Amino acid sequence: MKKSIVSALTTALVVGAASTTFAAANPFSDVPADHWAYDAVSQLAADGVIEGYGDTTFQGDKNITRYEMAQMVAKAMAKSDVSAADKAMIDKLAAEFADELNNLGVRVASLEKHADMVKWGGVLEYTYTSTRHDMADKSAAGRRTNVNEYVFRLEPVAEVNDHWDVHARLDANGTLDDDKSGDVSLKRAWAEGNYKNFNVKLGKLPNSINLLSTTDDPYSGVELTYGSKWKLTGAAGRIDDSQFGDMGRDSKGWTQDDDADVNPFSKTTDTANYQAVKLATEQDKFFGDVAYQHLTSTYRVVDGIALYDNGNTEADTDYAWKANIWSALANYRFDRNSALKAEYAKNVSADAYDTAYSFEYDYKGAEAANKGTWGAYVAYRKLGQYAAPWSTYGDGVDGGQKGIEVGFNWIPFKNILAVAKYFDGKDIAADRDASKLFGRFDFFF
Repeated sequence: MKKSIVSALTTALVVGAASTTFAAANPFSDVPADHWAYDAVSQLAADGVIEGYGDTTFQGDKNITRYEMAQMVAKAMAKSDVSAADKAMIDKLAAEFADELNNLGVRVASLEKHADMVKWGGVLEYTYTSTRHDMADKSAAGRRTNVNEYVFRLEPVAEVNDHWDVHARLDANGTLDDDKSGDVSLKRAWAEGNYKNFNVKLGKLPNSINLLSTTDDPYSGVELTYGSKWKLTGAAGRIDDSQFGDMGRDSKGWTQDDDADVNPFSKTTDTANYQAVKLATEQDKFFGDVAYQHLTSTYRVVDGIALYDNGNTEADTDYAWKANIWSALANYRFDRNSALKAEYAKNVSADAYDTAYSFEYDYKGAEAANKGTWGAYVAYRKLGQYAAPWSTYGDGVDGGQKGIEVGFNWIPFKNILAVAKYFDGKDIAADRDASKLFGRFDFFF
């Protein structure tokens, strides 16, 4: 009469065993409740080798089939991180149920591997942001902005076969101030194949080339990565370039007349061709990469608008627009608590605001699964808007700003993250003081 054994011993009934033919011992013969295997499986359950279902109990006066017991043994055999004592126990069970395992092993392994073909994860975020810009006229409009918003995000991963998965991300955004909510939108959807030292992604996927110059805002295309400790990544596709705005000059070197009432730049599209390459390495305490990104699009000059200071005009003309961004990243971890990170990016095609860099010191770090863990950092960043148009640092220092940023993160309860950031610096182009207070709660599931 055993009182605590995982009820997973009974779940094998869903496999549909009655339709299977076996060559050796009858898998439906009862294993009596006083069989030594009950003791063994009870111990494996107590050690966490076999996971339970339902109320995790099993009635000790209930016989179980050898078929059910064999499936539990197969599950235990699939575990690699077990103690020597548990391993010996599993081997003894495997010898006892060798015939059933030989006949059922392939089916059981397949059942275990594909039991959960789709895995769901996500997060609910509540964010408060207060930004301030010192305006020359001290007017309230544009001087201070407070935003309360939320995001509900689902990130399913579906297994296709041994090498391929399908990933997606769906976001629903809303604002708490006016109780308005937006529609659910599909932000990403891509297929990913993993082979030895080789990875391929296809679809609308996150950008992983460099987080200073571009964040994980998605692009539509393909990404290939090859290597082990040294990894070479290549990417190509189409990307939204609207955050670049008007770079001010084209390849001919003209610029807008400061006295013109109408901006002569008219974008023909908000999408650019995108190509990128990155070489990254991770060696002991060091991680680093160098990367290059190339974007091309077009602008149209509107007929009759003065383009030069001398008042000359041109007819409607399309001009090529381009960005060529070189970047480098180096991260060194001194010990489990301290790390230093430096990043640099330069857009060699821009005539202004073409440089971005960041220096950051990290101390500890919050771990979502571990209640009470925390971390803090201090950083100085300068993010020229044409070198860092989609910078992932936008929660603190934003593109087009420079200054000091400090932050704190904490896990008050398991899978709940609290984040606070404060930025104090300047808007680069306007040369005016700016600051931001940022707070967020993340509920991971």
